[in-house]
Amino acid sequence: MNLAKISSNGQITVPVEIRRLLGLKSGDKILFFQNSDGEVVLSNASASAIRKAQNAFAGAAEAMGVRDENDVQALIDELRHGGQ
Repeated sequence: MNLAKISSNGQITVPVEIRRLLGLKSGDKILFFQNSDGEVVLSNASASAIRKAQNAFAGAAEAMGVRDENDVQALIDELRHGGQ
């Protein structure tokens, strides 16, 4: 368990163990959200954004017929030269 104190202007220092656990570094943003049982959870906002993007793009490669890096390169070549 880790404890943090809130300053008079609402700032906290995230304990080093928690920063390491979440992969937080100077300048990172922290996301606070409340889950269904009312518990407030914090997470690394950057990591959360990456997970959201991964979930949003899940299945997109298969839908486009992209199976490997050769397919990726062919798609890039097509996009670069398609208008010429």
